[in-house]
Amino acid sequence: MSRILSGYNPDVEPDEVDELVEAWTRERDDLDLAPVEVFSRISRLARLLDKARREAFTAHQIETWEFDVLSALRRTGAPYQLTPGALLRQTMVTSGTMTNRVDRLALRGFVERSPDPSDRRGVLVRLTAPGKRAVDGAFETLLASERDLLSDLSSTDRTRLAELLKQLMTPFR
Repeated sequence: MSRILSGYNPDVEPDEVDELVEAWTRERDDLDLAPVEVFSRISRLARLLDKARREAFTAHQIETWEFDVLSALRRTGAPYQLTPGALLRQTMVTSGTMTNRVDRLALRGFVERSPDPSDRRGVLVRLTAPGKRAVDGAFETLLASERDLLSDLSSTDRTRLAELLKQLMTPFR
Protein backbone atom coordinates (compact mmCIF):
# COMPACT_ATOMS: atom_id res chain seq x y z
CA MET A 1 0.00 0.00 0.00
CA SER A 2 1.10 3.56 0.59
CA ARG A 3 4.85 3.88 1.15
CA ILE A 4 4.88 6.98 3.36
CA LEU A 5 2.02 6.08 5.63
CA SER A 6 4.07 4.43 8.36
CA GLY A 7 0.98 4.30 10.54
CA TYR A 8 -0.97 2.27 7.97
CA ASN A 9 -4.52 1.77 9.18
CA PRO A 10 -6.29 -1.30 7.76
CA ASP A 11 -9.65 0.26 8.72
CA VAL A 12 -9.19 3.05 6.16
CA GLU A 13 -10.18 1.99 2.68
CA PRO A 14 -7.59 2.51 -0.08
CA ASP A 15 -8.45 5.42 -2.36
CA GLU A 16 -7.61 6.50 -5.90
CA VAL A 17 -4.44 8.20 -4.69
CA ASP A 18 -3.22 4.89 -3.25
CA GLU A 19 -3.85 3.32 -6.66
CA LEU A 20 -2.05 6.16 -8.42
CA VAL A 21 0.96 5.84 -6.09
CA GLU A 22 1.07 2.07 -6.53
CA ALA A 23 1.07 2.47 -10.30
CA TRP A 24 3.85 5.05 -10.18
CA THR A 25 5.82 2.89 -7.76
CA ARG A 26 5.69 0.02 -10.26
CA GLU A 27 6.88 2.29 -13.03
CA ARG A 28 9.29 4.54 -11.12
CA ASP A 29 10.35 2.94 -7.83
CA ASP A 30 13.36 5.26 -7.85
CA LEU A 31 11.16 8.28 -6.99
CA ASP A 32 9.99 9.44 -3.57
CA LEU A 33 6.23 9.68 -4.05
CA ALA A 34 5.46 11.18 -0.62
CA PRO A 35 4.44 14.55 -2.14
CA VAL A 36 1.96 12.81 -4.44
CA GLU A 37 0.24 11.16 -1.48
CA VAL A 38 -0.23 14.52 0.23
CA PHE A 39 -0.84 16.97 -2.59
CA SER A 40 -3.01 14.73 -4.76
CA ARG A 41 -5.35 14.37 -1.79
CA ILE A 42 -5.26 18.10 -1.06
CA SER A 43 -6.07 18.79 -4.71
CA ARG A 44 -9.00 16.37 -4.67
CA LEU A 45 -10.26 17.82 -1.39
CA ALA A 46 -10.01 21.35 -2.80
CA ARG A 47 -12.25 20.36 -5.71
CA LEU A 48 -14.77 18.79 -3.31
CA LEU A 49 -14.72 21.87 -1.10
CA ASP A 50 -15.18 24.19 -4.10
CA LYS A 51 -18.20 22.13 -5.12
CA ALA A 52 -19.63 22.21 -1.58
CA ARG A 53 -19.11 25.98 -1.44
CA ARG A 54 -20.81 26.56 -4.79
CA GLU A 55 -23.76 24.43 -3.68
CA ALA A 56 -24.05 26.25 -0.34
CA PHE A 57 -23.95 29.63 -2.04
CA THR A 58 -26.32 28.63 -4.83
CA ALA A 59 -28.84 27.50 -2.21
CA HIS A 60 -28.87 31.13 -1.03
CA GLN A 61 -28.78 32.68 -4.52
CA ILE A 62 -25.29 34.14 -4.22
CA GLU A 63 -22.07 33.62 -6.12
CA THR A 64 -18.71 32.74 -4.56
CA TRP A 65 -17.36 36.24 -5.21
CA GLU A 66 -20.46 37.73 -3.58
CA PHE A 67 -19.90 35.59 -0.50
CA ASP A 68 -16.28 36.78 -0.33
CA VAL A 69 -17.28 40.45 -0.23
CA LEU A 70 -20.34 39.98 1.99
CA SER A 71 -18.46 37.83 4.48
CA ALA A 72 -15.63 40.37 4.68
CA LEU A 73 -18.21 42.97 5.68
CA ARG A 74 -20.04 40.60 8.04
CA ARG A 75 -16.85 39.65 9.91
CA THR A 76 -16.16 43.30 10.80
CA GLY A 77 -19.08 43.38 13.23
CA ALA A 78 -21.74 46.06 13.47
CA PRO A 79 -22.16 48.34 11.60
CA TYR A 80 -20.68 45.90 9.01
CA GLN A 81 -18.84 48.44 6.90
CA LEU A 82 -15.43 48.83 5.34
CA THR A 83 -13.70 51.18 2.97
CA PRO A 84 -13.22 49.86 -0.55
CA GLY A 85 -9.48 49.70 0.19
CA ALA A 86 -10.05 47.47 3.21
CA LEU A 87 -12.31 45.26 1.09
CA LEU A 88 -9.54 45.01 -1.51
CA ARG A 89 -7.05 43.81 1.10
CA GLN A 90 -9.47 41.22 2.49
CA THR A 91 -10.58 39.81 -0.85
CA MET A 92 -7.34 40.25 -2.80
CA VAL A 93 -8.84 41.62 -6.02
CA THR A 94 -8.03 44.72 -8.05
CA SER A 95 -9.74 48.05 -7.41
CA GLY A 96 -11.58 47.84 -10.74
CA THR A 97 -12.87 44.39 -9.87
CA MET A 98 -13.97 45.58 -6.41
CA THR A 99 -15.81 48.56 -7.87
CA ASN A 100 -17.67 46.23 -10.22
CA ARG A 101 -18.49 43.83 -7.38
CA VAL A 102 -19.75 46.56 -5.06
CA ASP A 103 -21.86 47.98 -7.89
CA ARG A 104 -23.44 44.59 -8.55
CA LEU A 105 -24.03 43.89 -4.85
CA ALA A 106 -25.61 47.34 -4.45
CA LEU A 107 -27.98 46.59 -7.35
CA ARG A 108 -29.05 43.43 -5.51
CA GLY A 109 -29.62 45.44 -2.34
CA PHE A 110 -26.92 43.53 -0.42
CA VAL A 111 -24.68 46.57 0.22
CA GLU A 112 -24.95 50.32 0.15
CA ARG A 113 -22.41 53.09 -0.13
CA SER A 114 -22.24 56.07 2.19
CA PRO A 115 -19.81 58.94 2.68
CA ASP A 116 -16.91 58.21 5.02
CA PRO A 117 -17.21 60.69 7.91
CA SER A 118 -13.46 60.49 8.55
CA ASP A 119 -12.51 61.19 4.91
CA ARG A 120 -14.52 63.72 2.86
CA ARG A 121 -13.52 62.01 -0.39
CA GLY A 122 -13.93 58.50 0.95
CA VAL A 123 -16.76 56.02 0.81
CA LEU A 124 -17.86 53.24 3.13
CA VAL A 125 -19.47 50.05 1.88
CA ARG A 126 -22.04 48.75 4.34
CA LEU A 127 -23.81 45.41 4.51
CA THR A 128 -27.61 45.74 4.38
CA ALA A 129 -30.11 43.53 6.20
CA PRO A 130 -30.79 41.44 3.04
CA GLY A 131 -27.03 41.09 2.51
CA LYS A 132 -26.58 39.98 6.11
CA ARG A 133 -29.35 37.38 5.76
CA ALA A 134 -27.82 36.08 2.52
CA VAL A 135 -24.28 35.75 3.88
CA ASP A 136 -25.42 34.28 7.22
CA GLY A 137 -27.59 31.67 5.50
CA ALA A 138 -24.88 30.73 3.03
CA PHE A 139 -22.29 30.49 5.81
CA GLU A 140 -24.51 28.25 7.93
CA THR A 141 -25.12 25.95 4.96
CA LEU A 142 -21.41 25.92 4.15
CA LEU A 143 -20.46 25.04 7.73
CA ALA A 144 -22.93 22.14 7.76
CA SER A 145 -21.45 20.85 4.51
CA GLU A 146 -17.89 21.21 5.78
CA ARG A 147 -18.80 19.46 9.04
CA ASP A 148 -20.06 16.55 6.95
CA LEU A 149 -16.75 16.44 5.09
CA LEU A 150 -14.90 16.20 8.41
CA SER A 151 -17.34 13.83 10.13
CA ASP A 152 -15.13 10.75 9.90
CA LEU A 153 -12.33 12.47 11.83
CA SER A 154 -12.18 12.69 15.61
CA SER A 155 -11.91 16.08 17.25
CA THR A 156 -8.24 15.35 17.95
CA ASP A 157 -7.62 14.41 14.32
CA ARG A 158 -9.39 17.57 13.07
CA THR A 159 -7.25 19.71 15.36
CA ARG A 160 -4.07 17.94 14.26
CA LEU A 161 -5.03 18.23 10.59
CA ALA A 162 -5.65 21.97 10.99
CA GLU A 163 -2.26 22.36 12.66
CA LEU A 164 -0.48 20.40 9.95
CA LEU A 165 -2.15 22.38 7.16
CA LYS A 166 -1.26 25.63 8.90
CA GLN A 167 2.35 24.47 9.13
CA LEU A 168 2.30 23.47 5.46
CA MET A 169 1.12 26.98 4.52
CA THR A 170 3.88 28.76 6.49
CA PRO A 171 6.18 29.34 3.48
CA PHE A 172 3.33 31.06 1.61
CA ARG A 173 2.67 33.76 4.21
